[in-house]
Amino acid sequence: KEGTIAPYGPKLGPIGMIETLEAAKAHPHYSAPLGPNQGRGVASGFWFNIGGETSSSITINEDGTVGLTLGTTDIGGSRASMAMMAAEELGVPMELIKPVIGDTNSLGFNFLTGGSRATFSTGMTVVRSTREAIEELRKRAALLWEADLDQVEWVDGHARLIAGDEPKTMSLAQIAKQAGKTGGPIMANCSMNVTGAGPSLGTHIVDVEVDTETGKVSIVRYTAIQDAGKAIHPAYVEGQMQGGAVQGIGWALNEEYIYNDKGQLENAGFLDYRIPVCSDVPMIDTVIVEVPNPNHPYGVRGVGETPIIPPLAAISNAVSRATNIRFNELPLSPPKVLARIMHG
Repeated sequence: KEGTIAPYGPKLGPIGMIETLEAAKAHPHYSAPLGPNQGRGVASGFWFNIGGETSSSITINEDGTVGLTLGTTDIGGSRASMAMMAAEELGVPMELIKPVIGDTNSLGFNFLTGGSRATFSTGMTVVRSTREAIEELRKRAALLWEADLDQVEWVDGHARLIAGDEPKTMSLAQIAKQAGKTGGPIMANCSMNVTGAGPSLGTHIVDVEVDTETGKVSIVRYTAIQDAGKAIHPAYVEGQMQGGAVQGIGWALNEEYIYNDKGQLENAGFLDYRIPVCSDVPMIDTVIVEVPNPNHPYGVRGVGETPIIPPLAAISNAVSRATNIRFNELPLSPPKVLARIMHG
């Protein structure tokens, strides 16, 4: 909970650990009946998330569209999330935002795309650069109206002159169209070393069924619950939660390196290195909990890696419940499970 000293050093701010546990307990899955040779496991896990050097820029085009240049690539829906944050700040439809990703040549340095940092870090720079662009739009509108800057405000994609008997308004597109008369291109950029990445926590519930003749463990039902801070694009957050859970399921049940007595890797290909496929997992139910990260304008937390962590413990607990045997070694592949069943 808030105030706890994290294993990696800092004192935790607002986090959703208790909230995810409460959501898990309230979920129908938690108390649903089980069948023969089935067991249920519950586990929580977290990922600390990172920030780092990040840059982005925004350009108000003369046709009223908005160019958004990002240094990070899109591996989890960040392109849409960045466009949504810029659109929210400007007060215009998201469709007007045109993101360009991975353009590190025209921006300041960008740290890696990973560590659950893209939406958090790049989003921070997008919000700041968009707010700078809004200030420039206000200045251009003030010039066109021959008014003082403090008499111009920005509301819902429009500059509004609040002086005089009848307030005047001018849209983003109208201001952009006259950029050549007011000083040239309208743009802003932001480069910063982003800090304050809030950790993300999740609680997972899993039901498994163990074939006592082969040792095969099948996933019967799975629910992933996670604190996303603020889910900018909920459908993409759900996809990240499901994908991360599947990766964790693979680690728990099958994935391992096998070496021979000469130290050579014997399962270097996908034929032998067993990863989950669609037929291995049911539809994963997701529950998004939102405990905003106070260090981000929109409360964002990284979400991509957190759901990889809980499946390992949750599945191990579930298999132990199904077999009445405590397992302390992963993966729980059929040969390992069957050996433990055979030897008690």
